[in-house]
Order: sequence, then C-alpha cells, then structure tokens
Amino acid sequence: MTTVDLPLLPLGRGRDLGSERGVDCPGDLPPASDPDLVARARAAREALGDRAFILGHHYQRDEVIAFADVTGDSFKLAREAAARPDAEYVVFCGVHFMAESADILTGDDQQVILPDLAAGCSMADMARLGQVEDAWDALEAAGVADAVVPVTYMNSSADIKAFCGRHDGAVCTSSNAKRALEWAFAQKDEAVTGMPTKVLFLPDQHLGRNTAVLELGFSLDDCVVFDPHRPGGGLTPEQLRDARVILWKGHCSVHGRFTAEVCRELRRTIPDVKLLVHPECRHDVVLEADLVGSTEFIIDTVRKAPAGTSWAIGTELNLVRRLANEHPEQRITFLDKTVCYCSTMNRIDLPHLVWALESLVAGQVVNRISVDRDTEHWAKVALERMLSLPG
Repeated sequence: MTTVDLPLLPLGRGRDLGSERGVDCPGDLPPASDPDLVARARAAREALGDRAFILGHHYQRDEVIAFADVTGDSFKLAREAAARPDAEYVVFCGVHFMAESADILTGDDQQVILPDLAAGCSMADMARLGQVEDAWDALEAAGVADAVVPVTYMNSSADIKAFCGRHDGAVCTSSNAKRALEWAFAQKDEAVTGMPTKVLFLPDQHLGRNTAVLELGFSLDDCVVFDPHRPGGGLTPEQLRDARVILWKGHCSVHGRFTAEVCRELRRTIPDVKLLVHPECRHDVVLEADLVGSTEFIIDTVRKAPAGTSWAIGTELNLVRRLANEHPEQRITFLDKTVCYCSTMNRIDLPHLVWALESLVAGQVVNRISVDRDTEHWAKVALERMLSLPG
C-alpha cells in the first residue's frame, strides 16, 4: 500500500479547487487512461450490447465507473446482476468476493468476469475457511458451540458464507447488520443450550463491535476478539462462555486507518464540520462521528444535505473525491491526513477493463469467477436468510 502524508485540505468546493489554491487536490490521480483506450472501451462496449452488463463498485476509479451500467455497494451490485438474467456476461468491476456473490445469485447460463484476478479484499482474506473451522472446533471444545450463531459480513469469501449457511447462520451488510444480529440472537433456545445465545461475527471486528454495542446495547465487556493466529483464538473457555459476541480479528485496511485524533483535529479546524463515517471504522472513531452508515447511506446523506454543509467523510477516497466533485456546493474533506486508496479495488483499471471486454468481443471468456455447486448452495442459504429479514 502506497501512502503520502498531506495536510488536511478539503477535497473540493467544485472541480477547480486546485486552481483556486494553486495546488492539486489531495489524492489526485493521473488523467484517465489515454484516449485510445477510452475509444477502445467504448467500441467493445457497443459491440457487446445487451450481452454484457458492467457493474462498478463505488470505490472504483472514475475511468472505470464511466463504463458501468450500474454503480453501488457490493450487495446492491450482486442483486442487480441477478436481476439481469438475459445478460450473457456480467463484468464485475470490484473485488473477488463481490464477483463470487454475483455468480451465486445469477443463473447457470451467465458468466461472471473479474477484469483483474488480483483484485481481492484484505478483510475477506483475514478469514480463511480452515481458520474458521478451527475456531468452531475451539467453540465446541469450550462447550459453547450449540449456543453460537455465525454471521458473516458480505465482505467475505463464498466458502465463509457457505460455512454460515451450514451452521444455521446468515450473511449481513453494513446497512442491515443490526437486523441480522437481532435475528441471530433469536435463533437459539437458552432452555436447550443452557446459556444465552452468542454470535460469532466474521470477518470485520469493527462492524460487529459497533453494531453490538451502539445499536443493540451490549457492553464492550460482552465482546471478545478471536485471533485465528493464536491457540484457541487467544481466549480461555471461560471467556468464550461469558461472551455474547465473539468478534473475528479482521478489519478493513482503509477504514481502519481513520483515527479519533484526526476527528478531533478536524472539529478544531473546520467550523461546524459534520463527521460522516462507515461502521467499518474503529470504535473510537465511530464514537466521535456525527453520523454512521453504509456506503449508500453516506452517498444519500451528502446528496440530501443543504448547500454550504461541511463534511469530513471516513470511507474510501475514490468515493469521497467523487462526492466532492458532484457536490461543489458543499465542503468535503477526507477523514485522514494520508492519501490511501483501496489498493485492491484500484487494480481494476481501464487497461484491464478494455482487455476483458475486447476478449469477450473476440469470443474468449477471461477471468471467469465460478463458485462450486456445494459452496454455492450453502452460501445461497445464508444469503437467503439475510434476504428474509424484515424491513
């Protein structure tokens, strides 16, 4: 990950901030790929027509978003793919776990393509199936597994979703994590298990902790962190029996960078600033924030805000810059002194997209993402449990 320390400058009061201040905006990328690549992308897109459906995650570069048929967060895009059964090819400009979810939810005759197979997710990679199975063995050894319901964040691999499906658990998103945890805590009968229900939350400890403490009223003492790199997760059987929420030791490498110190500095330096952050941020950052919510919530909040509002936003920089450019009537600042894009999201660039599209035009399917039948079945079970959650 390449980072550069910069002063806390606003990202925009319009597109000409650089000319106003005589400096480039923090995080400026080089101009979009050369015009020849842009023209080739347009030609390939036109040649494919309705045979291809291109999805662009909010964290993608602008040069990629320009060719997306739909933009959104990971789950919205997977559902959009499922709603296009006539598209022969689904080109997912995101990361690997997102493309897996699209493959799970689309038809057998549809093919999902990820323009760069190196576009993974550091958070998803922090929970491997073998590690989670070992953790379940530790829960069984402690005598608590019968009272545990696993819930995994959408930002996880297909086999982790399938693990949750097999063990009577579910998937959640950042927008419905509260409902998913409420559902999970209602799944076990204390009279049968002999103890209150527990949730094993994978793989993002911060979303799990923030939801359990700030939305469901648990205390920090009710939460323990299971470290897959330590024997027994670094926890005693007594700690596992006393816990209500067992958090996996995982995090987002971007959202984990934001600090409470910078939050306080921004409040001192920008009058009436509102701090708007994603729940993947650390607990102390969320406590400093004025508003906390999913990517879609962040976008919607900024779009509805009155002109002249000042925002410091804690989420991926591509999205924050896009919001600054789309809303010149507002003052938008990145909630970090360090410019840091999601390195894996940024692997999907215009050259990779052009290569994938031109290959499809030539009749060659490249970088297809395919989930095996058994994993697909159980992952879909977990996803459908989430989809059945009330409102």
